[in-house]
Amino acid sequence: MEIKEMVERARKAQVIYDERFDQERVDQVIKVAARTIFDHAEELARLTIDETQMGVYEDKVAKNRNKSKGVWYNLKGKKSMGILSIDERTNLIEIAKPIGVVAGITPMTNPVVTPMSKIIFALKTKNAIIIAPHPKAKQCSSAAVKLIIEAIAPFEVPEGLVQVIEEPTIEKTCELMEACDVVVATGGMPMVKSAYSSGKPSFGVGAGNVQVILDRFIDFDVAAEKVITGRSFDNGIICSGEQSFIYHKDDKQEVMDAFRRHGAYIVSEEDRDKVVNALFEDGHIYRDIVGQSVQTIASKAGIFVPGNTRVLVVEAHGIGRDDLICKEKMCPVMAAFSYDNFDEAIKIAKTNLFMEGNGHTAGIHSNNQANIIKAGIELSVSRLIVNAPCATTAGGSIQNGLPVTNTLGCGSWGNNSISENFTYKHLLNITRIAPLSARIHVPSDAEIWEL
Repeated sequence: MEIKEMVERARKAQVIYDERFDQERVDQVIKVAARTIFDHAEELARLTIDETQMGVYEDKVAKNRNKSKGVWYNLKGKKSMGILSIDERTNLIEIAKPIGVVAGITPMTNPVVTPMSKIIFALKTKNAIIIAPHPKAKQCSSAAVKLIIEAIAPFEVPEGLVQVIEEPTIEKTCELMEACDVVVATGGMPMVKSAYSSGKPSFGVGAGNVQVILDRFIDFDVAAEKVITGRSFDNGIICSGEQSFIYHKDDKQEVMDAFRRHGAYIVSEEDRDKVVNALFEDGHIYRDIVGQSVQTIASKAGIFVPGNTRVLVVEAHGIGRDDLICKEKMCPVMAAFSYDNFDEAIKIAKTNLFMEGNGHTAGIHSNNQANIIKAGIELSVSRLIVNAPCATTAGGSIQNGLPVTNTLGCGSWGNNSISENFTYKHLLNITRIAPLSARIHVPSDAEIWEL
C-alpha cells in the first residue's frame, strides 16, 4: 500500500475514533493493547533476537513485560479528552483535542516496545498512528503491531487507525513524515534529524552516553551490582544504559574489587588498546559489536575473559575527546575514571557529556543529598537517576515518577524539543477558554511595581 493511501485511511479512521470513543472505551482499548504485548512477550522476544541478532532473549522478555505493564499503569485513569481542568480562581478551562495522524519511527534496538508505547500514546489521545519500523527489524515490529491491531478489533476500532509499513525504506519513512501531522522519532541521530527537517512538529531523541558518579561512603557492592545490571541489560543496547563510572581515587581498590565480585572484568593496560580498537574504527563504533555479548567482544579483541563475566571495564586515559573510550558504547563495556573531589567528578561527567550524550541521562550513587542536588544542578541532563540502574529506570518506573516510555527527550542540549520522557500528553492539542474573572483583583500601577 502506498504511503498516501495509508495516511488517507488513517485520517478517516481517526475521525470515526474521535467521534465514537469516550474515555472509558479508549482506556479499555489501550489496556488490551498493552496486555497483548505482555502476553506475547516471549514470542516477540524470540522474533526480535532471530531477526536483529542483538541483545539478550531473557532481557527482551522482561522489557516487553515491564514496559507494557508500566505504560498501562501510568496511563490508567488519566484524562486525555474533553475538559481537562477548570481553574477555580481564573475560570480558565482546558480542553484536550487530538492532533490527527502520528508517524511513529521506531528503531532496531527496541523494535517491539517502542511501537507499542507509541501506539498506546496515540490511542489514548484519540489519534491515528502509522509505524515506520527500522528495515532490519521490520518482521518483529510488524508482528507486534499486527497483534495489537487484532487485539483491539473487537472494540470496533476503525480499520486504518493503527497501521505499519511492512516493507519500510528510508524513502517511505520520509514520505510518511511529510504527510502526517506529528512525528515521533526514536532511533539514530540521522533519522531524528530527518524528522526535525520534515516540516512537521516532531519529537526526537538524543544520543546516550550515561555517566555515573560513585560518591564516597556508599556500599560499593550494592552500587556495583546496580551499575553492572544496567550496563549488561540486553547486551548494552539501551540508550540510557550506564557507559562510565566515576569513583574517588582513594576508593579505587574497594570499587574495583566490588565490580569484580559482581561480574566485571577489569581490562589490563596491556590489553586496553585491543578492546578499544575492537569497539571503534575512525572514531565510530563498529556495527558488528552493537548488542553483542562480552564473550563476542573479548573474542574480537583477542583477549580471554572468564565465562561468568558480565561487563568489561576499561580505565580511561583522558576525558572527553582525549580518549575514545569516553564515547557511547552500545555493548557491555564501560569506562572508569577516578576523581580527587566531587567537583572533579562533575567535571569529568560534564566533559564526557559535552562530547557525546548531552541532555540525555546521568546517574549517581550517593547517600549525600547535597551532592545529589549538586549533580542535578550542574549536569546538563534531562534525567538524573539516583541509586538505581539507569538502563531500566530512566525510561520510567512505577517507583521513580518518570513516565514509562521508550522515547527520552534530551532538550535543547540534545537538539530535542522536550527535556522529559515522551508520553501521551505530548500528542494533545489544548484549547484554553479564557474569560475575565471577577475574583481576581486588578492591582494599581503602584501595587504592581512595589516590592
